[in-house]
Amino acid sequence: MKTIVLEQMVEVLDLPDSAYEKAKNRYEDIGNWLERDESKSSSFSPHIFGQGSFRLGTAIKPVNDSEEYDLDLACKLREGVTMASHSQADLKGLLRHDMEAYREYRGISAPVEPKHRCLRLDYQDDLSFHIDFVPCIPAEAPRRTLIKEAMVRGGESNDLATQVAELAVAITDDRLPGYKRICDDWLISNPEGYARWFESRMRLGAKYLLTRAEMVEVAQIDDLPYYQWKTPLQHCVQLLKRHRDEMFKENLASKPISAIITTLAGRSYQGENDIGAAMETILDRMDTFIGANVPCIPNPANPEEDFADRWSMPQHKNLELERNFRTWLTAARADFATLSASDDASFVAKQATRKFALALNESKLETALGPIAAPHVHVPKEHKIGNASKPWSASPK
Repeated sequence: MKTIVLEQMVEVLDLPDSAYEKAKNRYEDIGNWLERDESKSSSFSPHIFGQGSFRLGTAIKPVNDSEEYDLDLACKLREGVTMASHSQADLKGLLRHDMEAYREYRGISAPVEPKHRCLRLDYQDDLSFHIDFVPCIPAEAPRRTLIKEAMVRGGESNDLATQVAELAVAITDDRLPGYKRICDDWLISNPEGYARWFESRMRLGAKYLLTRAEMVEVAQIDDLPYYQWKTPLQHCVQLLKRHRDEMFKENLASKPISAIITTLAGRSYQGENDIGAAMETILDRMDTFIGANVPCIPNPANPEEDFADRWSMPQHKNLELERNFRTWLTAARADFATLSASDDASFVAKQATRKFALALNESKLETALGPIAAPHVHVPKEHKIGNASKPWSASPK
């Protein structure tokens, strides 16, 4: 695929470093608040960390400039809170108290909103964020051992599996029967471990990472946060998510979730050193990592968790989630191939607008592509998305 076209699309799509720095400043500010002596959480050794696209360096600008960014955080209380000492409701209530105090201190008008697994803080200023804040505690040793063993069975190295498993956490969910009582019925998650796994996939492009470190004048790539690595894998995930967002803009509830796209892209990536070759490999291989049995798409950092669990749930049958994922992948293959097949800057710019809602600089494209090599380019047919029952609604976190 034409690397130059994809690179120009990423330039328009990628967040500036200042947005990542703003997000980092905000969660560090929350962390400092929780560590105050007056905070109820301070005696439990709170640790705030980012998760999701901001942590992985795969965040993208929203299609609509008026939309807010979704910043996913977690707060791990590392000492003094266990499944034997606190209920999930206790943990969530503890952090909600401190977050309400923080909201008032920072003059945030909207109250902290409890969700099934998290607390939401609506942070509005020059860069608006929904901050989804997941309370958690370290997972018990037996669960960490199971995660390590499952990762090794799945082909990961013992060293990586050990590192990832140690980061597993137990999270709250108010839909669980034991939510309000002391019990061991807690969900296991591992956002920090997932970031470590994703890092291991990015490191397959060792040559690229060496070049990138030299370009920004650091001794090694580890001196940079993930969002400054700017690897082909990260950029491919960003472009795939944007294509998904535009394709499903009228049917948000049925769109493929980012965890599935990111995981399958990470599995598919083979260390290509440019975005064009990486995208070709990823699109060709993504569906080969979908299993026939549950879990269909295991969480690499917690293989018992199935990112595609909603595909087979009766209550989500009307969303046709698996069918819509495969329809999207077929469309993505066709649309990226069409972009690469043309040297006509005007045509490429129109396709970028139509399929990705990205406005490319046509003059810059024309300079990069050179003279038009062929007068005719095949335009792929439209792909039909399975309709969800209305009213559509995004699934809760």
